[in-house]
Amino acid sequence: MTSSVLEQWLAREHELRTQHAQGPGPGVNDIETVRGKTGLELMQAVLHGTGHTPTIGHTLDFLLVDVSPGHAVFQGAPGTGHLNPMGTVHGGWFATLLDSALGCAVHSLMPAGRAYTTAELSVNIVKALSPKVQRVRAEGKVVHCGRQLATAEARLLGPDGTLYAHATTTCLVFDLPTQSRP
Repeated sequence: MTSSVLEQWLAREHELRTQHAQGPGPGVNDIETVRGKTGLELMQAVLHGTGHTPTIGHTLDFLLVDVSPGHAVFQGAPGTGHLNPMGTVHGGWFATLLDSALGCAVHSLMPAGRAYTTAELSVNIVKALSPKVQRVRAEGKVVHCGRQLATAEARLLGPDGTLYAHATTTCLVFDLPTQSRP
């Protein structure tokens, strides 16, 4: 079963990377683009490659593979460039992948003109990870989304269902500025 799950994950990744190659590529959206769209619309543009893809995903070799209201899934390839001196994947890689799933799950619930920022992130690494595990997925889901605060939880799983880490976040929710800053 593990090999068929991994094959499905790799096929989805290939499909998305092909779509991304046709789009604007890595970058940052300007405030006017962000202000006029819901968080879900922005996340769907990232997913399908019609909007800028975050440069951090290219740097750390992970990408968004699914998004729906209150839910985001990122897939990553732990590589030799992510290793700590002990030969396992650095905790910062775990944290970045999980923070992306958590934050984007929250982002998917933002109406146009609203945004969020991470106020608190808690990560629990429960199993070491090495490049022998070809892919992992961080699955984030919103627990609560209010006018000022949102909370979410995420799990980092291998294709065989192994739990490598879990995390929670508290995000501040706010209105976007009415004017662009100089």
